[in-house]
Amino acid sequence: MRGWMRDLSDLALPTECGGCGSPPAVLCARCRALLERAEPRRVRPVPEPAGLPVVHAAAPYAREVRALLLAHKERGALALTGALGAALAGAVRAGLGTEPGRSTAESRAGPVILVPVPSARWAVRRRGHDPVRRMALVAAGRLRRAGVPAHVAAVLRQRRPVADQAGLDARRRRENLAGALEVRAGGAHLLAGGGVVLVDDLITTGASLAEAARALRATAGTRWERDMPVYPGATREGREERRTGPRSQRGKSVPGAPEMGPTDIIGRVVRAAVIAAPSDSFE
Repeated sequence: MRGWMRDLSDLALPTECGGCGSPPAVLCARCRALLERAEPRRVRPVPEPAGLPVVHAAAPYAREVRALLLAHKERGALALTGALGAALAGAVRAGLGTEPGRSTAESRAGPVILVPVPSARWAVRRRGHDPVRRMALVAAGRLRRAGVPAHVAAVLRQRRPVADQAGLDARRRRENLAGALEVRAGGAHLLAGGGVVLVDDLITTGASLAEAARALRATAGTRWERDMPVYPGATREGREERRTGPRSQRGKSVPGAPEMGPTDIIGRVVRAAVIAAPSDSFE
C-alpha cells in the first residue's frame, strides 16, 4: 500500500529532480540523459574479492547518479524506477554481449534470468519497498522489448541477520556477508533453462555480489547447475552478458581470488550487472 501511495504522490504532486534538485520533474532531461547515454563497462573493485563474477556497470557512482539511486532507494522516489531499470538493462546487455538488432540466437540460447541481490528484511520494511527487485522487473521488461527473452527470479534470501554495511571496510564487509545468503527452498528450478545474471543497484567492494554468486554455486549437484548456464542477475524477469579488459594495478586482488572468465568452478558462465560503481573501478 505504501508503495502505491508513493507512486500516486509522485504523479500528482509537483516535485524536484531526484538527481540535481531542479523543479518541476522528478527526473529532469539532463539527468535522464546521464542514464540513457551511459556506456556500460566492466568494473573491478580493488581489492577484488574471491568469487566475484564479471560485473558490468552503467555509470559512475557520483553526483547526480548517486543522488538518483539514493532518492529511489531511501526516499521512495518510485517514479525513478523506469529510468534506473532501463540503465540496468543496458548493463546486463553489455555483459551478455547482446546488442540491439542482434537476434537472441546470435547472443545466447535460452532466456536471461535476472536474480536480484536481496536486501535485509529490516531495510525493506524501513523503506517500504524492495528497490533492486523493482528495477530488475523494469530491466527484464526492457530486455524483452528489445527481443531478449528475460525474466526475474528472486530466489536468493538472507539465511541470517547481517549488520548494516555502511561504514564497514572491504574486509569487514566480506566477513559480515560470509555465508549470509542462500537459494530459497524450491528456487533452484526457477533458474533452469536460461543464463543467470546477478543484479544490484551498486557495487562498492564487491562483497555482496561475491556472496550472492557463492550462494548460487552452493546449489552444486542440482539439476539447474548441471544443465543450465549461469550469469549473475535479478528475479524471474531479466538477462545480460559481459566484456573483458585489463586494468592497471590488478595486482591488488585478494590472494586466491579467481579470474571469473567464461566459465567458473561449476562450469557455467557467471555474470553480474549493476547501475553504478565507483569511478576508479571502471576498466
